[in-house]
Amino acid sequence: MTQITMEQKFASLSGLLEPKSVAVIGASGDPTRIGGRPIAAMLRAGYAGRILPVNPKRDQVQGLTCYASVADLPETPDAALIAVPAAHAAGVIEALGQRGCKVATLFSAGFAELGEKGLAMQAQIIEIAHKYGMRLLGPNTLGVYNVSLNYYGTFSSSLDTGLPLAGNIGIASQSGAFGAHLAALARDQGLGASVLVTTGNEADITVGEAIGWMAQSETVDVICTYHEGINRPENLLAALDLARAAGKPVFMLKGGRSKLGSSAAASHTASLTGDTVVADAVLRDHGVIRVQDSEQMLDFAYMAHQKIYPSANSMGFITVSGGAGIVASDEAEDLGLPMPPMPASAQAELKELLPICSPLNPLDCTAQAINDPALLEKFTRAALEQGGYASVLCFMTYVAGGKDLAPVILEALKPLRADYHDRLIVFCAIGPREVIKTYEDAGFPVFADLSRAVRALHAMGRVRDIIDSPAPDMSLPQGAANVALPAATPDEFEAKKILEQAGLRAAPERAVSSAEDAATAAAEIGFPVVMKILSPDILHKSDIGGVKLGISDAQSAKEAYGAIMAAAAAHAPNAQVTGVLVAKQLSGGVECLMGINRDPSFGPVAAFGLGGIFVEILDDVVIRRCPFDVATAREMILSIKAVSILTGARGREPVDIDALAEMLSKLSVFAACAGPRLVSVDLNPVVAMPEGAFALDAVIELDDGAQAS
Repeated sequence: MTQITMEQKFASLSGLLEPKSVAVIGASGDPTRIGGRPIAAMLRAGYAGRILPVNPKRDQVQGLTCYASVADLPETPDAALIAVPAAHAAGVIEALGQRGCKVATLFSAGFAELGEKGLAMQAQIIEIAHKYGMRLLGPNTLGVYNVSLNYYGTFSSSLDTGLPLAGNIGIASQSGAFGAHLAALARDQGLGASVLVTTGNEADITVGEAIGWMAQSETVDVICTYHEGINRPENLLAALDLARAAGKPVFMLKGGRSKLGSSAAASHTASLTGDTVVADAVLRDHGVIRVQDSEQMLDFAYMAHQKIYPSANSMGFITVSGGAGIVASDEAEDLGLPMPPMPASAQAELKELLPICSPLNPLDCTAQAINDPALLEKFTRAALEQGGYASVLCFMTYVAGGKDLAPVILEALKPLRADYHDRLIVFCAIGPREVIKTYEDAGFPVFADLSRAVRALHAMGRVRDIIDSPAPDMSLPQGAANVALPAATPDEFEAKKILEQAGLRAAPERAVSSAEDAATAAAEIGFPVVMKILSPDILHKSDIGGVKLGISDAQSAKEAYGAIMAAAAAHAPNAQVTGVLVAKQLSGGVECLMGINRDPSFGPVAAFGLGGIFVEILDDVVIRRCPFDVATAREMILSIKAVSILTGARGREPVDIDALAEMLSKLSVFAACAGPRLVSVDLNPVVAMPEGAFALDAVIELDDGAQAS
């Protein structure tokens, strides 16, 4: 599917979010019922489109003419809201399809989330919808809203406590109640979250498509999203790439990290969650900023709504308290946010201005700023002008919240907002809401908590880095072709032969089936050699005595063969044994791990780290979705924490990073071409030498139940 097709697919949601007319099937005169809430909300807000209630038992609903059936409607609605029992949904969708309606929202529950019977009902309604070219949101969804049109296609009771505010933040959520909760939190914090899409079971429309629509929207600049499982990941990744290209950050909270959370996600939305580590890696590559909780999501969205994303982010900290400077510096260091000192000349000027100040960074203008607010402006201007900081955080606590001082401080600092429109200027202050709002209206975000302010400020620099970096190139290299996999899971020797065809090198080796052949092969390869049992059923060969190292002569090779075969017979009598592998024993180098795992959402992903005991002790593995080129593989290798072991720590000879990168890239291409039967590949260890890299062990796991390639 091409990018243009994806863009058109996302644009097809305009009928869902920008309808000029909407039919409400199962309309109710009671504004507290599911079929009545959307009508009441739209009437209260002043929706300019036409509302067409459908209910065979009523002539009027909430003062509007009501129609007995979809067929009786005076026009074809742009959108439909369906609030009928699940058993009646198929008939309603059929009627809407016959009428030519192109998008519908199905509030009703009782489908895939309830098991096999519900899943069959869900498949039926989607089949009907697709027959008529109709897009369907839900089932089991809370619906959508769009403040710019005063359109409320939702039955959320959060609207009872107030309508959302206009603004440039969009929210897309699989969970209806949690999405509405986020929207209500945003409203109560004064944030303009003007678009909400909740997708429920995602039988058709997914959160990914909602993000794609927002990426192309002229009214949404900041995207917040809550995910449980990831359905149709190709939609999501294309949408994320569109958002990056449009300069729109995506802040994601993903449920299902724990085993309990993952189980709840599956039962709640009938969707499967992939491994969270893989999801983290893939989504990060496509520009997502993961957040820890709803508070952090809204903090980041609040900071981002100004659309100021500083390049080469650094922080200057202006404070009236030395203690606050320590807290901010600690948080910045933990995040990796630079806080370079002020230039010596600027420090001297500030010392001359206020001898008791600390002009380094943090810049402490002391409590004297309470008596002379002009000091605050001078220190902040110096940080921006002479310090050159991309972001400035001013800690003014309750001083800035005073009704008498606030206008004076604001008057002093307002010119800075105009003079440095590309910089973040943020306040940490507390005070009455109406006072804080005067700062916000002037373009100064305000946080009560200092650490939250630093984290949000740091995130804006990450947004800039994401926007400036290209989307991952997932194209296969020219000449790449489908991989022919064997009918059954191969042994180690066969696995290496398969990988050799893909360009991955192993140490010289032979497969043998007798003690005499073992001695001959060892002599021809050259001593010392290592010998291992060959069996697709024995993965942990050392555990059963199936590996012999340091074999230095022909007689030892014969004895090792007998010992290995005896160990296999004793410890794995039912295993299929195909022989013994004799391989050149390499010395020196660094043991690394390369592997492939097929993620249920994203397909094959590659992992790289140090091998042997290090992979478990250090937990230092980098993951990337397949395929990727050699340059990307090199970036992966150089990104591990223990990279100095590869590059020559403490006088060690550096390994051949280029050979490692070439092997890792070729492994990723192999996995992408191998198809769904490839479950995993484990190369542990790969020994990286000063010249070259060689796979010393290889396990390929196949899904024998999948269709052969």
